[in-house]
Amino acid sequence: MIERPRVLIELGEELDRVARQTLTSQRRRRRLGALSMGSGLAVLAASAAVVVAVAAIVLIGHRHGASGSTASKAAGPRGEILDRDGGVLTGSRRMYGVQIVLAKLPVPVRDPRLGQLAVPPSADQAVYDGVAEELGISQVPQKCAVEGHVLLLAPVDCDVARARLGPDVTVVTDVTPIVARDLAAQKLPSVTEPPVYVTSYPYVGLAAQVLGTVGPITAAEVHEPQFRGVPYTAVVGQTGLERFYDRYLRAGDTLKTSLDLRLEETGQASLARSLAGNAPPHSGGAFVAMDPENGQVYAMGSLPTFNPNIFTRPISDREYQRMFGPQANGSLENRAIAALYTVGSTFKPITATAALESGVWNVDESYDDIGSFDIDGQVLHNSGHAAHGTVNLVDALRVSDDIFFDNLGALLNANPLTHPDGGALQTWARLYGLGHPTGVDLPYEASGLVASPRDLKRWTIADNIVAGIGQGDDLLTPLQLAVTYAAIANGGTIVRPHIGSEIEVAGGNPIVIGPPPARHISIKPAYLSAIQHGLREAASQPGGTSADVMGSFPEPVYGMTGTAQSVAHGRQRDQAWYAAYVPASATSKPIVVVVTVEQGGFGAVAAAPVARQILSQWFYGKPGPYVPGTSTTL
Repeated sequence: MIERPRVLIELGEELDRVARQTLTSQRRRRRLGALSMGSGLAVLAASAAVVVAVAAIVLIGHRHGASGSTASKAAGPRGEILDRDGGVLTGSRRMYGVQIVLAKLPVPVRDPRLGQLAVPPSADQAVYDGVAEELGISQVPQKCAVEGHVLLLAPVDCDVARARLGPDVTVVTDVTPIVARDLAAQKLPSVTEPPVYVTSYPYVGLAAQVLGTVGPITAAEVHEPQFRGVPYTAVVGQTGLERFYDRYLRAGDTLKTSLDLRLEETGQASLARSLAGNAPPHSGGAFVAMDPENGQVYAMGSLPTFNPNIFTRPISDREYQRMFGPQANGSLENRAIAALYTVGSTFKPITATAALESGVWNVDESYDDIGSFDIDGQVLHNSGHAAHGTVNLVDALRVSDDIFFDNLGALLNANPLTHPDGGALQTWARLYGLGHPTGVDLPYEASGLVASPRDLKRWTIADNIVAGIGQGDDLLTPLQLAVTYAAIANGGTIVRPHIGSEIEVAGGNPIVIGPPPARHISIKPAYLSAIQHGLREAASQPGGTSADVMGSFPEPVYGMTGTAQSVAHGRQRDQAWYAAYVPASATSKPIVVVVTVEQGGFGAVAAAPVARQILSQWFYGKPGPYVPGTSTTL
């Protein structure tokens, strides 16, 4: 069989351009395209379809399909997003919609206060009223916000006024064929049925934040480089993969991803179980599963999630607030890339690397842990006031010995006057990729923070000590932590995570997406081996913090629990973490997994069992038992 020609994109200049442009939009993050609509039936929220027609009222083609949709431009279906096996994650369907084409109405009256904005003339009122009557829309005048002005207009009139640049106004979409027929029978301008395609989400809330949504281009976006030349009537990607790969999807190209549908389902279901059993209401969590060798993302999830299908219809401000206000607990946010957290003991391998590479500690050195550490009169203790006795680095990682790492944090502290950006601990944290985006092919990724004297101003040795055990001011995303553990697994390569794997271009050569590593950090093999050994013992040997969760797992798991103390400690529970990997040296299917459960308590109890089920699904095709651990270390 002759293989098709392939064009390699390494997410260099072409896709980097999209990444940079989407990052500049963070401060302008829209509410997933949901427009402000006092009537509740204004221009379609996140899905206004614009069709050039020869009629004043247009019925937009419809065909029943998978539940829910987000409208796309009528020129043709938006490209599909597929999982790694070719399964459809987002598709397209056709629909009916009601549209008023301003260009076919009598010459409009223009309000000088609103520049070029067309205000519905009274001669057209019969058209607007006829549409409103058939659709059951009240025409009682109400306040209508238009370009900073507030007018008193009936709902359909308000829709037309908001059309700004015209020539079309989508009043409502997804009407029934009966309504379409009745409107066609009205004595209104001609009715046609050109097809409009809408993006559908057959798996509802699964990976919703990753897949993303589409919506009408905004006035601000028209001027962004990413959308240069895009018509003001276009529907574009607003979040997630839909936004990052908008150029291709809008052209009808297909995006194949590295996502494993079953792994995604397992991760989300297992995380939901942990949240239900270990965390109080209104908490959330996230998970990432990734190839530590090349950065392909196998699964990524964030809870709570949302159903993107709801944006198939207009949504009022009141309804939007009801569904996505504070009570929704950030369901629109992708916690895996945008939420910033302290990560507890999962940070300790970074501290170990800094201590060994800077020479303040060596692999053969031991420390006498008496159960406490005194710094300037402040006494620190291990969890449960445990005293682990004489321990080396491997032992300290196995039992997650806070006192051992308190000592390393103290040894690694640098004079803030001569080292305003911090010492070796901060340097190695940045080398591992903390403090700046990973470069994943998703918009709105957070940079995180590696705290330093420059940031805190009043830096003391205590700041470095708590940083060394992941309880300080450093802030990470779950994806950043996954990249860190991937580097430990693969020997120091900082991979660039990516979800897209190939773009199938209609009528052209496929574009293979394979980003090169961000860099390679040089860690002496003996040092890296000691850290890996400690992580392996933590997941397999007596006393290991996750041994009772992972010890019986058939594959060799290297893992670290984390319990991050909350700023509001005492009023809410700590955050649970687990970071683990199975290396390429042990399998042909290497994987790194990071799980976090907000207010979940101890990492072994709430996060490690989720990671185990993800690993089980990956290696054996089924989640296997949910096995909570018992370790109460921080």
